Amino acid sequence: MRRLRLFACAAVVIPCLAQNTPELARILSFEGEHTGGFPAGWGGNPRETISLDDKVVHGGKWSVRLERHADAKGDFSTLTKGLPLDFTGQTVVWRGYLRTEGVTGFAALWAREDGDSGSLAFQSMQQRPQQLKGTTEWQQYSISLPIHKDAGQLVFGVLVSGTGTVWADDLELLVDGKPVWEAPKVERPKTAIDLDKEFDKGSGIALTELSAAQIANLATLGKVWGFLKYHHPQIVSGQVHWDYELFRVLPKVLALADRPAVNQVLLDWIAALGPVAPCQNCAKLDEKDLALRPDLAWLSDEKMLGPDLSKALLSIYANRLPGKQFYVSAARADNPSFDHEPAYPGMKLPDAGFQLLALYRFWNIVEYWSPNRDVVGENWDDILTEFIPRIGLAKTSDTYTREMFALIAMDHDTHANLWGSLALRPPEGPCELPVTVRFIAGRAVVTGYRADSGKTSGLIPGDAITQLDGVPVSKLVADWTPYYADSNDAARFRDIARTMTRGECGEARIGVARRSQDVEIKAARVLSTGLDSNAGSTHDLPGETFRMLSPQVAYLKLSSVKAADVPRYIDSATGTKGLIIDIRNYPSEFVVFALGQLLVDRETQFVRFTHFDLSNPGAFHWMEGPPLVPAKPHYGGKVVVLVDEISQSQAEYTTMAFRSPPRTIVIGSATAGADGNVSGFSLPGGLNTMISGLGIFYPDKKPTQRVGIVPDVEVKPTVAGIVAGQDELLEEAIKRILGPEATPETIQKMLKR
Repeated sequence: MRRLRLFACAAVVIPCLAQNTPELARILSFEGEHTGGFPAGWGGNPRETISLDDKVVHGGKWSVRLERHADAKGDFSTLTKGLPLDFTGQTVVWRGYLRTEGVTGFAALWAREDGDSGSLAFQSMQQRPQQLKGTTEWQQYSISLPIHKDAGQLVFGVLVSGTGTVWADDLELLVDGKPVWEAPKVERPKTAIDLDKEFDKGSGIALTELSAAQIANLATLGKVWGFLKYHHPQIVSGQVHWDYELFRVLPKVLALADRPAVNQVLLDWIAALGPVAPCQNCAKLDEKDLALRPDLAWLSDEKMLGPDLSKALLSIYANRLPGKQFYVSAARADNPSFDHEPAYPGMKLPDAGFQLLALYRFWNIVEYWSPNRDVVGENWDDILTEFIPRIGLAKTSDTYTREMFALIAMDHDTHANLWGSLALRPPEGPCELPVTVRFIAGRAVVTGYRADSGKTSGLIPGDAITQLDGVPVSKLVADWTPYYADSNDAARFRDIARTMTRGECGEARIGVARRSQDVEIKAARVLSTGLDSNAGSTHDLPGETFRMLSPQVAYLKLSSVKAADVPRYIDSATGTKGLIIDIRNYPSEFVVFALGQLLVDRETQFVRFTHFDLSNPGAFHWMEGPPLVPAKPHYGGKVVVLVDEISQSQAEYTTMAFRSPPRTIVIGSATAGADGNVSGFSLPGGLNTMISGLGIFYPDKKPTQRVGIVPDVEVKPTVAGIVAGQDELLEEAIKRILGPEATPETIQKMLKR
């Protein structure tokens, strides 16, 4: 999940205006009236990197220029605008003309739809097979988003990362092919979240310490609050602002140490919601194809709840209604969509109420809607208790954010993280060593460079970093690990390697093991913004997407694959002994069926899902996945799939499909162990995270979450291979295809083509 994410722009001023104004057309084309050098009607940051330009234009008198130098603030610059999404339609298209000069990262159009729960949909040119970078002439680009029924605001803009310049001009916003101001208008109904404003400026709850009794009572409150959120008819139907109801009961719970007294407070709180009538059409738990049942035995725990509160909660459960939830719905891919979860970006910290709300929200989303709840590892109830004082007593915004990192890491899901706040995940600092690092045999090994300055840093490929500024790497990894939300060690070491040299700018002392000798090197950390952000993000071959390594061996990498070109790839590979499919990357396009159906000679099941149950929160049911159905042109040779720790999510799902024919073998090492469509949601303080929203299993119900793709043949890179510039996985693939014909000389000749 290395992609730049613009889920929240709390630090960005986003001008909003009604989209039915003729002024919008002038703003989008930059031909309106301007005061100073900043484009009128727009926001953006860093502001000093954005300006009007009357020399380089596509049409009219003005364009906008985003220009970044090595000392520019942040990782990227973005021009930003927002509109109320008070119109109807199927699709919104954001398009315009872009020109670039010397862009080291990428330039892109981007658009995002926001609702009460934060980001509901996001699209960016960054996700295209070929990122816009370097120097290019004017060309029109476009992205599109389906209009989400719960979105209340559309936010869009232009960005550039790294260094370099992008110009934008003649921008257009279309709804179903027409200008946005011509789209039919709609007034969206107000919810309790819109109407209840009591705690908009703060919960009013401050904490300096917590006793053991208070922590235990707050744990009970968190579980009861979450259960009611997804089961009580008043809350399920959206009749109350449930976040703010938490703030109304919290002071009463905190004021009492006696458990029975607290249980009575909770019982009165529930009674104030109104009686729960006996249902005529109650929800029932279907035991057929049940993969995971709700964990609700605690409702009968009278030692914890007392008899009256236990009875009340059991009655609510027995009389729950089937169907819709206010806070959860089914997304298009059948993973949960978390609706009406406000981000509260203006929350002023410390605020113990909102901080506890963040804990309760995340904990209960995992408890009721994570298909992988059963493989978390730790006791999830114990995690709630542990983090109540850690999060509730956090005194600064940074401390709160780091504790949320630590909480989310306990879910052990590589999809999870605080994606807009990674700068606060340790190690911190604006600068890095200009090298790529990869953990090989447990050691942090330099594998290449992220800038020309890396070549003169004194570090060379094959160096194993043993110390940073006098601290052993083993200790640093141990200190950082609790803040990394990863499914397994392969993903965690991958993610730590990407950021481990981060720190303050200037000279760093690096202990290195080089050819059995220990040496110390002094090298300069340089600004991260001037480094190649994509270096080391794939382990496939540079160059063309498809190539013939020899007349007998074809090679296809998925980092730049195009679904429309798949038949051409296979036609070109016809007659070869084997096809190597390199998925040591993230596929640029979804080709599971476009390519997978050309590899099978009979209908083949390759996946099974588990799906959540809106009527029974916490329950998941087995579902058969779609099969691969044979199609032409058929490839009949051997297939070798390459994977490693880079392979994640769609890459893992794709590997499952391609390994299903008996002629396929998978070579490499354990993948990242995070499969399934992601379900994102916001947390108080403008934080954004997600979980894996679908359970992904093999047809025999063997899991992939946390396990990853287990290769048929394990091959890992070695330090000797790094020094020699070898690709040991690819060499093994060639050997598996050619057999005895694959001499070292033959292989090297093939890889130099």
